[in-house]
Amino acid sequence: MDTPKNKTTEEANIHLQQQISELLLQVKLLTDENLLLRQRLFGRSSEKKIETAADGQISLFNEAELESTSAGQETETEKITYTRSKAKGKHALDFSGLPTEQIVHELPKGERVCPDCGGVLHMCGHDVLRRELTVVPAQYKVTEHVQTIYSCRHCEATATQTPMVKARVPAPLIKGSGIASPSLVAHIVHQKYTLALPLYRQEQEFQRNHIEISRQTMANWLIYTAKHWIAPIYAAMKAALVSGSILHADETPVQVLREDGKPAESKSYMWLYRTGCDTGRAIVLYDYQPNRKHEHPKTFLKGFSGYLHSDGYDAYHNLPAGITTVGCWEHVRRKFAELLKSLPDYNKPGSLAMRGKEFCDQLFMLEREYEKLPQDDSFFAARFDARQKHSKAIAKSFFDWVGSVYGSIRATPQSAMGRALAYALGERKYLENVFLDGQLELSNNRAERSIRPFAIGRKNWLFSNTPQGASASAMFYSIIETAKENGLKPFEYLKYVLETAPDLDMARNPDAVVRLLPWHAPMAGV
Repeated sequence: MDTPKNKTTEEANIHLQQQISELLLQVKLLTDENLLLRQRLFGRSSEKKIETAADGQISLFNEAELESTSAGQETETEKITYTRSKAKGKHALDFSGLPTEQIVHELPKGERVCPDCGGVLHMCGHDVLRRELTVVPAQYKVTEHVQTIYSCRHCEATATQTPMVKARVPAPLIKGSGIASPSLVAHIVHQKYTLALPLYRQEQEFQRNHIEISRQTMANWLIYTAKHWIAPIYAAMKAALVSGSILHADETPVQVLREDGKPAESKSYMWLYRTGCDTGRAIVLYDYQPNRKHEHPKTFLKGFSGYLHSDGYDAYHNLPAGITTVGCWEHVRRKFAELLKSLPDYNKPGSLAMRGKEFCDQLFMLEREYEKLPQDDSFFAARFDARQKHSKAIAKSFFDWVGSVYGSIRATPQSAMGRALAYALGERKYLENVFLDGQLELSNNRAERSIRPFAIGRKNWLFSNTPQGASASAMFYSIIETAKENGLKPFEYLKYVLETAPDLDMARNPDAVVRLLPWHAPMAGV
């Protein structure tokens, strides 16, 4: 018979074992978390092989050496001894759209003497030895708008008053600015939002050319231009965007220093919405908001009905009736891929992370096969049928596997694997929506690619000073990325818009904006 003392000892041992189990679990969770954090900080961000130095360190500063071939070579060539189709994207440099200047090298007259008989040499031909691509740096010039005034000779001679008629002069881009021409402002916008060159660095470059334009002046020009000339175009593009049936959405943080009621270090957000593959005209719109609240996509997408591709953020799961959210399989795959990269090589084969990633890889492999279907009007219908026949069964097997594995580790849902499985289960109904229409895509990569230019630019200019500036940035990024998606050169398109817009009465005649949209016919050659 157990004595009270023995019971106390046994209870103490059970309690101690429970504490040990909890501590071991905590160690396991922290170890997994540490491996993931180390992978994100120091590991490869993509699955491509990265060259390393002899000591195993990733090469950070030798991009030129890594990307170059041997000295002096432009491209490594090989001799092909059989006939084959030319690979897509592999073509000689095409300079047909560039002006050509010839530099003809001749002998001085005193050297045009025959080395054999001493007779006079005459020109008998030319050889083009090489073709070089020459750069002409940016040039600045002052343009004076001189207005011509006309009068009538007859009235001057016979009448008491002579009518004066003045030639029409294009309206200035910014009233009272003096030097702000359409090409100058287009250049500043292009440098900042296409090439991610902050205004302070543009200011320095102007100074090196003996031109004094402060960054504050440039910022004022950009805000004025966005408000008066870009905003109507942005509104027209938004109306066209929400009239579609398939969209993609994403969001990323941005810091705004002077925002009412918020500390300077707090996060604001740039939301992105863009068209899918169901339309011939691509539209990419950024929308600045002071926070990440759920009402922002609801407000922006007012009037939209159709499918919305997104990641797993809850804001995209609480949209009005008529909007069907489509989850991103790449986000699911990425969670397993990150886990796999954090494991030692000897633990990778047969691991849960490997199995989860393999399911997703099968789906993406099938998508690549579907791209080989005839690219005609029947493509989306054919892809829909193929997904029903092949992809849908793999997705079901994946979720069955996720459910069984998650049930077996429900004691550790806080682990990295537990979170990956829980994410997949929580997103299931949205992930399976991709099978509802052949025009839908397996991932939201289209939106992620479109938001990347903003993320890259943010690394250079770091923050916006005011909400007004952030909103202007959203408009400029929108018009530039939309222009790029429609095959236009951003600077040429911006210059066209800023030269044309001041002479259009867009407030009274909204139809005038149509001629400025990136996909409009008159700008096909821009």
